[in-house]
Amino acid sequence: MISLSDFLIVSAGLFCIGLYIILTKRNAIQVLIGIELMLNAAILNLVAFGKYDRLNNGGQMFALFAIVLAAATTAVALAIILNVYKKYKTIDPNNINELRD
Repeated sequence: MISLSDFLIVSAGLFCIGLYIILTKRNAIQVLIGIELMLNAAILNLVAFGKYDRLNNGGQMFALFAIVLAAATTAVALAIILNVYKKYKTIDPNNINELRD
């Protein structure tokens, strides 16, 4: 039987990997992947706590909402990254120093 602490350890590992990616990568797509890993760690926590809460399925319902929200956020972020690439010809966040013409 998998205990709650096992879920929390895996979730903490995912979160740390996502944070490492955000802090070290220079590519906007890779930063977006790091954010998604951190969101998946939070969703894993919600599902784990929902599994061990035998009264209701609040954790699973909130996790489903978080997955939909993460998908919408990723779509918007990808559209922004594509527009920035079209204008600046780079997706390195450090090379973009102005947002207006």
